[in-house]
Amino acid sequence: MPGTRLRKSVRWRAWWLAGLLALAGCAAPSDPGLHGESMSADQFAQSDINRLQSLAMRDNLDSLDRLLEKLYRRNPGEWRKAGFTDLKTALEQGRARIRRGEVPKELDGLRDIEVLSVAMDPRYPGDRVAAFVLGLSSMIIAAHGGLTRFHVGDSVQARHVFNAARNVETAAWMLSSRRDAQGRPLLLSNELGDGVANLSFEREFGRIIARLDLEASLQDESLRRIGINYVQGLLFFNFLPVR
Repeated sequence: MPGTRLRKSVRWRAWWLAGLLALAGCAAPSDPGLHGESMSADQFAQSDINRLQSLAMRDNLDSLDRLLEKLYRRNPGEWRKAGFTDLKTALEQGRARIRRGEVPKELDGLRDIEVLSVAMDPRYPGDRVAAFVLGLSSMIIAAHGGLTRFHVGDSVQARHVFNAARNVETAAWMLSSRRDAQGRPLLLSNELGDGVANLSFEREFGRIIARLDLEASLQDESLRRIGINYVQGLLFFNFLPVR
């Protein structure tokens, strides 16, 4: 009977698909230098652009982790202002707050770019490193609608992500140029001179900006392709398969 054959075919395909997914979940990355993700259930609710957004957000938050550590190591007086007794504790708490998009407690009520502005104000007496990095994370997450992982139905505005990239450029410039009343940098970061060249901060900012710009471009193109694909289907009278 056709109905019986159809049910058997569906069951066989279901088992075949389940086997493939199990193998995919157990498979190791072919290149240890690549940083993809292991198979997870929520990936079935993600489009291609959702996957890119999720991976870009993960990598950008990792970059902020590295910036936090670099800045704390070059400016140890900042984590001491927050009452931490050692660098390890300051980093653990800072990294957890980066992923939650939180801001320093004394700046509660301020948001993203407002926190960044205060962080680079010479009059700010608090932990300037935390304010700067947490302001960046709050701003990047806000540009993505408050999300750090993305699924079908989530809406992210390409323009907001593009603006976030420009804000990171501005923050990087402020970090390298802002001085106190005595002409000293508010925070030590890149270093040039006397045979020393440390541009690791600049490179990390460059990675964040590049990811945001690529994501904004692909997000904008993805929305355009939806309309184009629909029109192409009408023009070429594409039928749907029945067997």
